[in-house]
Amino acid sequence: MPTIPKRVSDRLAAGIRKFQPVFLAAKNRDVNESDTVVILNDVFAEILGYDKYFEVTSEFAIRGTYCDLAIKLDSKLQILVEVKAVGIDLKDQHVKQAVDYAANQGVEWVILTNGIQWRIYRVIFAKPIDQELVCEFNFLELSPKSEDQLGLLYLITKEGWLKSVMNDFYQQRQALSRFYIGAVLLTEPVLSAIRRELKRVSPDVRIEVDQIETVLKQEVIKRDVLEGDKHIEATRTLARIANRALRAAKTTTAPQPSPASAPESPSPSASAVPSLASP
Repeated sequence: MPTIPKRVSDRLAAGIRKFQPVFLAAKNRDVNESDTVVILNDVFAEILGYDKYFEVTSEFAIRGTYCDLAIKLDSKLQILVEVKAVGIDLKDQHVKQAVDYAANQGVEWVILTNGIQWRIYRVIFAKPIDQELVCEFNFLELSPKSEDQLGLLYLITKEGWLKSVMNDFYQQRQALSRFYIGAVLLTEPVLSAIRRELKRVSPDVRIEVDQIETVLKQEVIKRDVLEGDKHIEATRTLARIANRALRAAKTTTAPQPSPASAPESPSPSASAVPSLASP
């Protein structure tokens, strides 16, 4: 988790202490969705640091339908927030509606929440539109003394958003996902490294890279890791990185033209130098 500025950390801790009993009371009273939105407006302002009058928009209209809340920074839509009543458990069907809203606006991030449960999704602009759960937490279980748990809230604060903390968190999560690790295992450098290690164990056995690749695909890596859009995306990302590295290496090793030598100026001859007349 990134380092949280002390001012923000203190605000997050104070907000947890203030709003945990509020959400607990709201759940016990089984308040409706509209009242949950009212509480969340205060959460986005007092805890997450957004201006509730200019940066948090209620009932944001999208193609004839509405999303409960939207976060704007510099007049640009950043996050859509789909809200359910505090007593309703979040379900997959709620996610689809929110993601459809986001896709219509070209927004990458969606928060689905009932105030207690929080789920943060990244929209995947593929065909069909999909989503990936990046982070989730239970607000009532957050500890104001835990730096890691404060970090979960910091991801969606105004300060964190302006520093692209959520994008950095997502990239780190992607790098450690099973799809990226599976794709890395099937790259030529890794397959060659495995072959070298196996040859050390069995130097007299003939082992080919394509044999190792077959074993990994059929017996080691789970099938779902090697199928679908996420595997394709991981493979393409690694290919782009490899191509960039190759181009950079070629540029570095390309011979540089030597600077043109300046022609030497002929030394002046004795006759060209004027002599002083003898008196």
